[in-house]
Amino acid sequence: MPYEGFSKLTINDVPLKGKRVFVRVDFNVPLDDHGNITDDTRIRAALPTINKILDEGAAVIVASHLGRPKGFDPKQSLEPAAARLGRLLGIEVKMAPDCVGPEVEAMAKALKPGEVMLLENLRFHAGESRNDPEFAAQLAALGEVFVNDAFATAHRAHASNVGITTNLQPAVAGMLMVREIQYFERSMLKPIRPLAAILGGAKVSSKIGVVNALLEKVDKLFIGGAMSFTFLRAMGYENLGASMIEEDWIDTAREAIAKAKTRGVKLYVPVDVVAASRYAADAETKVVPCDEIPPNWMGLDVGPATTLLFQEALADAKTIVWNGPMGVFEMDAFSRGTYAMVHAVANAHALTIVGGGDTDVAVHRSGEQSKFSYMSTGGGAFLELLEGKQLPGLTALTNSEG
Repeated sequence: MPYEGFSKLTINDVPLKGKRVFVRVDFNVPLDDHGNITDDTRIRAALPTINKILDEGAAVIVASHLGRPKGFDPKQSLEPAAARLGRLLGIEVKMAPDCVGPEVEAMAKALKPGEVMLLENLRFHAGESRNDPEFAAQLAALGEVFVNDAFATAHRAHASNVGITTNLQPAVAGMLMVREIQYFERSMLKPIRPLAAILGGAKVSSKIGVVNALLEKVDKLFIGGAMSFTFLRAMGYENLGASMIEEDWIDTAREAIAKAKTRGVKLYVPVDVVAASRYAADAETKVVPCDEIPPNWMGLDVGPATTLLFQEALADAKTIVWNGPMGVFEMDAFSRGTYAMVHAVANAHALTIVGGGDTDVAVHRSGEQSKFSYMSTGGGAFLELLEGKQLPGLTALTNSEG
């Protein structure tokens, strides 16, 4: 597993006073049709690092992406984020007209200690996602210290988190980044057992690497969501209706089932489902055993018997890691399984960690987020850590001595 003991310099290891500190954050926040921020969790997550830099007597240059724009798009400007950050910090946040160029460089060099400037959306430039060396060098010219606090993008090798470190040293981890790795270590490298992992979502193909990695670590593995039907077919279930099954991955699922048995990992899959006549919020529904889904119907949520089974099997867990919903929770008729799991994990007497993405959304909608030990800010990065992969955005940071 990567990063045991965290061998990178952190924001606590370098002098900041009087410096211009370039901080890569994740302000990829949701906006409504009027450009208003509907959830500022990601901005709040960066506050400890930004406040520490200000307290140390430095100037802060904040950089982020927003969405996936194709060139400049005013609808994906970070101006709303600058306004919200300013309100949260209680100071004016200067908004740069771009993220590179002579005007931006002049603004950066004019910053005084205690001042904050937010760069415009990094992805307005194709060089960001391409990790273009020239674009990265222009970003590096703005600061004197680099801090990466964007765990959610650490699995991408982009100019603002990897390329920039070639020209801007020291390159250190921010407080959020360190917390993410610490909780990963507590859950996967040094867990209090029994260790249980819950995986949901649509596709086995996107999570089989995680499944196989978890089978090396956990005591119990729970499979929900549409990906469970590929496992059920691998177990010999025939009457699965029109439920989503990845035919090319049945043998792989069968191998994972055998691996669980060999390693003594208890593998739990649904025993009943909420089946629907079609994929729609107003579809006709009924609860049926997994092997009795009517032809042309599809399972879109775990059923009440599965919920009870999962809850009882989780009761003795001391560490629980969860990524992926149990069903199509965006539709009310198919949300019960996911929200029941939220409640079960939230009230478990265990270290509980949620791995970003849709699961994070479900937890916030439930209003029970305060009951979880930790909620990761990065779905994709969290999954890659679980799979045992190195994260480029972390690997690029300056090594600590020893």
